[in-house]
Amino acid sequence: MAHDEDALRPETLALDALIKATVAKVRDQSDPSLPDAMLFMGNWHQAVPALVIQDPVLEPVDKLVWMVIMLHARETGGRTAFPDYDTIATKTNVASTSTVSRAIAILRLTRWLTLCARVRQKSGRFTGNVYSLHDEPLPLADALFLDEGYMAFVTQARDHHHARVQRVAQAALASLDKDIQAGDLGRQESIIERRLQAAQHLSGSSSNQKTGGRYFTFHAASLDQLKKPAESRASEPSSQHQNSKAEAEEHDSSGCSSDYKKTTTTTTTTNTDADKKAFSESSASGSLPADQALIYPPRLSDNQKLLADRYLATINPEDRQLVLDELQGRLSSEQKGMKPVYDELRFLHSLCKAAQKGEFVPNLGIKVVEARQERASQVRPPEDEAQKAKTAEERAHSQAYAREQLAKLRASLEMDK
Repeated sequence: MAHDEDALRPETLALDALIKATVAKVRDQSDPSLPDAMLFMGNWHQAVPALVIQDPVLEPVDKLVWMVIMLHARETGGRTAFPDYDTIATKTNVASTSTVSRAIAILRLTRWLTLCARVRQKSGRFTGNVYSLHDEPLPLADALFLDEGYMAFVTQARDHHHARVQRVAQAALASLDKDIQAGDLGRQESIIERRLQAAQHLSGSSSNQKTGGRYFTFHAASLDQLKKPAESRASEPSSQHQNSKAEAEEHDSSGCSSDYKKTTTTTTTTNTDADKKAFSESSASGSLPADQALIYPPRLSDNQKLLADRYLATINPEDRQLVLDELQGRLSSEQKGMKPVYDELRFLHSLCKAAQKGEFVPNLGIKVVEARQERASQVRPPEDEAQKAKTAEERAHSQAYAREQLAKLRASLEMDK
């Protein structure tokens, strides 16, 4: 026996000692209802953030895709090539790359994944994207700073061909509108505060749910709306259907990467009337009519312009351009010595609040309007068709008269002889 033990690895002997100690501990337990004991036999593997496992928005495939991307990064270093959809599908054992595409769209909507840049050569040829994977969802301010197209992506995702992507995008916008209404959009939250809110939501605290708690990107009310469709689909299987390949070919697979667009689809579900009703209020208050052309301050980024639309949707249409002009006037006044505006959207929010109360009076924006009108008056108005025809006729007449005079001149000089 001693000879056999000498032939074993030290790790096996240590494991045998641990098993014996565990058996002795179980024998000493007087309560027979206690669960079975378990030992982990092997090496400790890579750690995964608990928040990824517990995230109430992500589905299992979304979490698995996040883990595979992280695993790929750890295998090749912190800065590495983003795995293509085929690689992710193989490692996650997912049959369709469109499922991977949908998962990446969900990760970007929930801010677990950020599209930081689209890389192009000097010739303008697209060469790829630069992504950033996070160990918890990014705050909105950070996402807007790193991803210049985040708001456009979220807005466009409401029309995504997959219903679940639509619902997540609608929930994100509904939470965004709630922050706008409460004036919390630009409020800086500490990391501890954000994690505490998430932990309270995951714990199922009823007081947290009723007092407007949230889980990072989403308010509790928006999360509830995301859960309701899942329950209704479970009780009403007839609401499920499969998208045809012909339908999928009309859409991009994810909107995240132009390198890996696929047309194969997986089982999806349609938005129910309850979904549309739940998000109708935020959609109505958070978007402007398509035919309403507004002139934004040039300093605003694309993300800020889309957020500005959601602020402006809370006030009367006739006040919207006046408010934007007032913002531009305040920003221009920095060149004349006024204190800089570090948060343009927070200042816009204060203007919209004043407009809602009927207390908004244009001041700095008056000069902005006058300057715009002066520039418009200096631009030569385009000629109408009648004027163009008249001009062409006058030009032809002038040319004929010139040829006639030239002929007379040549005849007088006897140049034709």
